[in-house]
This record gives sequence, C-alpha cells and structure tokens, in this order.
Amino acid sequence: MQSKIEKYRFTVEPFHVDFTGHLFLGVLGNHLLNAAGRHSHNRGWGIDQLNEVQYTWVLSRLSIELTEMPAQYEHVEVETWVESVMKLFTERNFLIRNADDGHIYGYARSIWAMIDVATRQPSNLLELKDGDILNYVIPADEKPCPIAKYRPARPASEPAVRTIDTYYSDVDINGHINSIKYIEHILDLFPREQFAGHHLCRFDIAYKAESYLGDTLTFICQAADDLTPRNPSTAYDIVIRKNVGAPEHPEGDSIIQAKVSWM
Repeated sequence: MQSKIEKYRFTVEPFHVDFTGHLFLGVLGNHLLNAAGRHSHNRGWGIDQLNEVQYTWVLSRLSIELTEMPAQYEHVEVETWVESVMKLFTERNFLIRNADDGHIYGYARSIWAMIDVATRQPSNLLELKDGDILNYVIPADEKPCPIAKYRPARPASEPAVRTIDTYYSDVDINGHINSIKYIEHILDLFPREQFAGHHLCRFDIAYKAESYLGDTLTFICQAADDLTPRNPSTAYDIVIRKNVGAPEHPEGDSIIQAKVSWM
C-alpha cells in the first residue's frame, strides 16, 4: 500500500515574500493546501476524482503555528498526513521544515468536510469507496502533531474596522471566496509596524459559511482575552460577517472566526 505520508517541496521565491524577506502566510497556506491536494489525489481522493461522483472537499478549520517563517530562497518541505476520520470530518496535519537541513519551522492542523456539490451539504466519508479513506489514517500516538488544536475566537463585541467588496480574484474553483483570501484580507487589517516588530506565531481560522462573488465582507477585530503563559503573545480575535445592512438581514451572516497571535 502507498505511504500514508506525502512530502511536498517548494522554494520560497522572491515574489512570494513580504518586505521582511519572509514568506507570506497566505502563500504558505496555499502550499499546505497543495500538499493536501497531492496527498488526496495520489490516494484516489483528489478533488478532480471526487468531482466525477459529485463531491468535493471544503476546508472547515486551519491552525498554523510557527517558530519562524521560511525566508527568501530557502527550500521547504511539507509533510502531510491524516490523523483521524469521522463520519463528516477528517483531521489532516502538516509539518513544515527546511528541506536542506531539517530545521522545523512549525506545524499546522486542519479539518475538512466532504460535501455534495449539488446540495452543498456534508456527506458521509465512511460510505464512499467502502471506507477506503481509513487506510490512510496515522493516529496521533504514532505520529504526533505537537501544537494545540483550533482555538476559537470569541464572538464579536467591537465595531467594524473595515468593509470590502469581493471580486473575481477572490473566487476559487468551487465558486465561493477562496479560503486563503480570507487569511490575506485578515492580515491586511494590521499595520506595517506589526509585521516589522513582531513574529506572527499562530493563526487560527474557522470557516463557518460560504460567501460569493459580489458579497460585501465586514471585519471586526478585537484584542483577545485568553492569553496563557505558554502563549505570552499579543492576540486578536477577528470575525467576518457578510452583507451587513442588507434589508432582509441587517446584521448579516457570520462566516469567519479567526485568532491571530504575535510574539
């Protein structure tokens, strides 16, 4: 049987780094998704293969924790594996390291759902292909991922800080706003000084509902109140709501909850 672990390599190109010379978190997020896609495809569970039977994957939660961000021209290797499979969700983990010397930059955790393309409702992962997906699970006691699971953001209580429209470049192959675009839009809330003087050490995001081309996104950002000695950082909770002020639903719909932590 094929290995349960997929290794995906890339080079940090100059046009994928910020003004500090380090990889944009959104670009790293895309590489994680590419690694996940390759792992799935090589085992018969890729989006293209699922589309043939009217299913697709959607990302539900993503947590990335880094001691440092890869720098320009460094070679990076991502390992990815499935930690567990439940009826409606699967947990996928990532290890991010330097491909030349093995130095570990950090880890990531994610939760995915398989949905019916027509109904957009979750489907039973254990029924498709006679539960073949279970053949690729590596339990946590065999291959641990040493970062905390998703940390929820608290509900919004502060005024909105930004409202933006959505356009063509925000939309992915599934027809909704790309999951990585939300990460980029959230980080755009912070000033240059935040990135110059602090290390972005952890990013948690939960995708609660879809948004589409033409939707208006409203961002609420507030200081987090759950810091611990293990995480003595500056953290912010972010909530994104769509179409606030619409006559039929003035408060809009909460579609994203995120937590951003800096050292």
